[in-house]
Amino acid sequence: MADGWNPDQYDRFKAQRSAPFHDLVALVEPPEPGGRVADLGCGTGELTAGLAELWCPSELVGVDSSAAMLAEAEPRAGGALRFVAGDLADPPLEGRFDVLLANASLQWVPEHAEVLARWTGLLAPGGQLAVQVPANLDHASHVVADEVAHEPRFADALGGDIPRDTVHNVALPEQYAELLDALGYARQHVRLQVYGHHLDSTAAVVEWVKGTSLTRFRTRFDDATHAAFLDRYRTRLLEVLGDRSPYFYAFKRILFWGRLP
Repeated sequence: MADGWNPDQYDRFKAQRSAPFHDLVALVEPPEPGGRVADLGCGTGELTAGLAELWCPSELVGVDSSAAMLAEAEPRAGGALRFVAGDLADPPLEGRFDVLLANASLQWVPEHAEVLARWTGLLAPGGQLAVQVPANLDHASHVVADEVAHEPRFADALGGDIPRDTVHNVALPEQYAELLDALGYARQHVRLQVYGHHLDSTAAVVEWVKGTSLTRFRTRFDDATHAAFLDRYRTRLLEVLGDRSPYFYAFKRILFWGRLP
């Protein structure tokens, strides 16, 4: 787990995490069979593989920067589907694609205007871009993580270099609408949606973010400090949210789609 990602931890909430993906796919106008499709930030590839049956592309490429996730994805490769390692900000893709999909991945890279311009350059005429990003930076699950990381014990262990929450990279919905227009998309759809997740308890939120947002700390702490950080985070989060069973986790996300002329 050298890159901080743990596929098993991520998949603990597989059903909840897949709902936005399916909503995102529903925004895409089905491409003609035999087209080219790329999933940018494919993770374990399980959801990517479903696109092969849905759209029957001649080529389906899953791109991810995590070796751990790609190791889980590789057994699913075959036929039109293949997986490649690469930087999401500048994907290692050649030629033009009919659909680019990025579900819960764009937030991991900065400079979204530049990245979206690069992605748009990979699309064929009439090509479609569909993106989903979390927009819950103001939720206690994110706020508390930053607060705890700034406590002296953990800040010292990090050498004062606190890893920034990548959800800071996410723009406002209207800014994505403006970007799509500036990039020449003839049609677009942008929305903010709240996904309500019924978790077993407030403490389950810790398990949720361990698989995503908190991965930025995993490679920066030794095992003992990381365990202490999680304990302190859990304690503080329950103080803020209350120790409830079950817990309703209201999760804001932005979904946007555009189609070139």
